[in-house]
Amino acid sequence: MTAAHVTLCFLLRDGGDGEHVLLGTKKTGFGRGKVVGVGGHVEPGETAIQAVCREVMEEISVLVNAADLIPAGIIDFVFPARPEWNMATTVYLTRAWEGEPSESDEIAPEWFPVSKLPVERMWADAEHWLPAMISGQRIAVRVDLAADNESVAEVHTIDWVATD
Repeated sequence: MTAAHVTLCFLLRDGGDGEHVLLGTKKTGFGRGKVVGVGGHVEPGETAIQAVCREVMEEISVLVNAADLIPAGIIDFVFPARPEWNMATTVYLTRAWEGEPSESDEIAPEWFPVSKLPVERMWADAEHWLPAMISGQRIAVRVDLAADNESVAEVHTIDWVATD
């Protein structure tokens, strides 16, 4: 599978009603209007960790240190009707950062209780892997999208061991 290498980072914090995760409404480009994680493409010469730290700063003006990132898993997104959209995604969690998340031209961040993820506003695959990764499962996921490029045709999950 030829795929763009991308990253996602989920900031986690404790709230009065349990654990919260930072997500954001995508304002431009791929996934516009959907609630997504913070992240983006790995640039030539970057590692996934360097890319996710850069993307978090660019998208929500928060400094994440590489040492504070928790590898959560990998996801291969397969779009059979649009293979140019295929993505190989490295996912991280963190509970430590500097700064207060703020809106950018690309994303409007918002905290959500983990127990009440806005799945109806997210990509249809998120409910298949995001709660598991947040809860501490380390998994490798393959998401095959349907011909409409929106709904999920199949999800395959196995335990994952980081190789970094």
